[in-house]
Amino acid sequence: MAKGLQGFLWSMLLLLCAIQELGSWAMHTAGEGPGLGEPGDPALLAGGRVKRGWVWNQFFVVEEYTGTEPLYVGKIHSDSDEGDGSIKYTISGEGAGTIFLIDEITGDIHATERLDREQKTFYTLRAQARDRQTDQLLEPESEFIIKVQDINDSEPRFLEGPYIGSVAELSPVGTSVMQVMASDADDPTYGSSARVVYSVLEGEQHFTVDSKTGVIRTAVADLDRETQDRYEVVIRATDMAGQLGGLSGSTTVTIVVTDVNDNPPRFPQKMYQFSIVETAPVGTAIGRVKAEDSDVGENTDMTYQVKDEEGVEMFKVTTDSNTQEAVITVQKPLDYESKKVHTVVVEALNKFVDPRFVDLGTFRDQTIVRVSVLDVDEPPEFRPPSNLMEVQEDAHVGSIVGVVTALDPDTANHPVRYAIDRSTDAERIFDIDAKTGAIVTGKVLDRETAGWHNITVLAMEADNHSQVSRASLRIRILDVNDNPPELATPYEAAVCEDAKPGQLIQTISVVDRDEPQSGHRFYFTLAPEATNNHHFSLLDIQDNTAAVHTQRVGFNRQEQDVYLLPILVVDSGPPALSSTGTLTIRVCGCDSNGAIQSCNSTAYVVSATLSPGALIALLVCVLILVGECLPVPRVLLSCPSSTPSASRECVQTGAVGTELWAQSCSMGGMNLSPCCERLPCLPQLMCWVQSPDLDFSVFRDYICRKVEQADEDLSVPPYDSFQTYAFEGSDSPVPSLSSINTWSSGSEQDFSYLGGWGPRFRQLAALYAGRRGDEDSEES
Repeated sequence: MAKGLQGFLWSMLLLLCAIQELGSWAMHTAGEGPGLGEPGDPALLAGGRVKRGWVWNQFFVVEEYTGTEPLYVGKIHSDSDEGDGSIKYTISGEGAGTIFLIDEITGDIHATERLDREQKTFYTLRAQARDRQTDQLLEPESEFIIKVQDINDSEPRFLEGPYIGSVAELSPVGTSVMQVMASDADDPTYGSSARVVYSVLEGEQHFTVDSKTGVIRTAVADLDRETQDRYEVVIRATDMAGQLGGLSGSTTVTIVVTDVNDNPPRFPQKMYQFSIVETAPVGTAIGRVKAEDSDVGENTDMTYQVKDEEGVEMFKVTTDSNTQEAVITVQKPLDYESKKVHTVVVEALNKFVDPRFVDLGTFRDQTIVRVSVLDVDEPPEFRPPSNLMEVQEDAHVGSIVGVVTALDPDTANHPVRYAIDRSTDAERIFDIDAKTGAIVTGKVLDRETAGWHNITVLAMEADNHSQVSRASLRIRILDVNDNPPELATPYEAAVCEDAKPGQLIQTISVVDRDEPQSGHRFYFTLAPEATNNHHFSLLDIQDNTAAVHTQRVGFNRQEQDVYLLPILVVDSGPPALSSTGTLTIRVCGCDSNGAIQSCNSTAYVVSATLSPGALIALLVCVLILVGECLPVPRVLLSCPSSTPSASRECVQTGAVGTELWAQSCSMGGMNLSPCCERLPCLPQLMCWVQSPDLDFSVFRDYICRKVEQADEDLSVPPYDSFQTYAFEGSDSPVPSLSSINTWSSGSEQDFSYLGGWGPRFRQLAALYAGRRGDEDSEES
């Protein structure tokens, strides 16, 4: 019966093809006219015009024919065929002779193979009608097409699979997930074989698909990743627009549900317990707790905090970024004796909160952490921790400076013993009572030697010296007035010979090694031995300084060129202490403007009260003067020289230099002979002053050697380089001022003209004028 039905269907299909072929033929003949040949063909017109032509145009063959006999395609026929078999029909082109065969007599064409439109949709062939005897063309060769008729033999296929999509959990109904597309190889222009519609085979409870576009959407709004994080949805595509008999194909779509932060953190336990020793340093980790979160990724990131006030003070909570755990650490030293158990409230909350889900509840949770403090044996503690004590510097040995106290913080409360770390008090200036902690002086104190002492006191358990504590103690030595004030420096002042009364010549100040709390206050007055002084006065300025003024008109260096003024200085005590210092005042020559020109450089014999510093200063001055050969006024005279450098000059001094040298050597009662020995630059000068018959050969040889050395040294400048003041030489073109050759009392030299040389030569004029007057008085 099935075969009969199949034969019936093929018969009906062939009938439809024949009807279509007849319609095509009618249209072809109507368009072609009386024949299909070319109008001007001589072969066709030789016997007169004959109405003839092909009776076919286009053929159709159904694909996928499964019959046992060749499939009839169609028939070609020429209208010149009389039916006597004189015409032979042939075909050529695609599939001719293989796929398609033609009956030479009848012109019937059959398909011998099963055709597939999806592989080839049509075949182009050429038909010929020939004379069987002569094999000549009776009709022009004509081209025709055999089209393969489509049937619905290809099912839709999903070529882009496998498909994987994603959608966020709790997305609203109708949220687009992804799109799938199927393709059908059938002819989309013929019938509905390629019209595809989509449907859900599996997973229709949660997802839908658009039948035309293939877009998959959510069907529910309560997708929960924590319940199910992926779905396998089967989508079917059916051709023939989904009608009965259509072909279909299917694919599986994997839909992943992504996470949103819709779950708050939750602690697995409502209480945790930890323990730690009381001596644990600040920053020590006590333990870790963690809140669980069903979400994934950054939605599980946590922050932790301490909520109760006590916990905030004693403990600190941080978040381990790798494990998302809460790390609890010590923030303040623990004390078992003060509190044995601490209760801390720790709160966990999500770091990133999605505002779309705040209505689901609070995204935080709390737990209680109990921290038990364990007791340990601790060293004594100093109470109170005062580290400053004071004691007078005149305190007797054994005087109490202060008392330190330390207690054992443990419950056992062991007795405490005290000691001083001798590395901080190597000189044993202080001692401590081992039981009471009283600190006493062990030696005499001196604030001026050490005003502060820093020592370390040890406190330890009596039966366990390993439990020891240290405390730094600063001891301040309080000052007492035990040092008298002294002049700040060995003062030296200068006064002009023509000074007027009331002229300020020196301001003095003092120093005191003591430091009274109320500050220094000094009083100045002249010492009792200076009560008969009528030359100078002392004024206390009331600011710890005093001023020395002149009290008379004019001073004379010839009479007295140095004054020693003793000054008494008294502090404010208690008790009041005093000392006497000496101010050295020199009388100097000054110009008209009061500027000091010169002071007597004699090394004065000072009183026993002159300080060692002053004596050293005077000695240094004398040595400097000796090293420089005592610079005095000199006269330059040229003298001939037998050396090649005749342009060099010799420097010579006159009588003024001689007398000044004599005065320098005789200063302070010194003999001339020792002075001569101490002056290497002028070894014979002073001796010559005492002995005019002394030979100058030694000194002359000395100078000649110096001249030769200078002549041989080309680097010295060509001017005076000798500062010698002894030998004048011979043949000087200018008169000499020297008294060396005018030693007799009958000299007729007159030095009165020196008075006209101005104030700078006042001393020189006075010196020679006075010498001349002495000689005149002796002669008289």
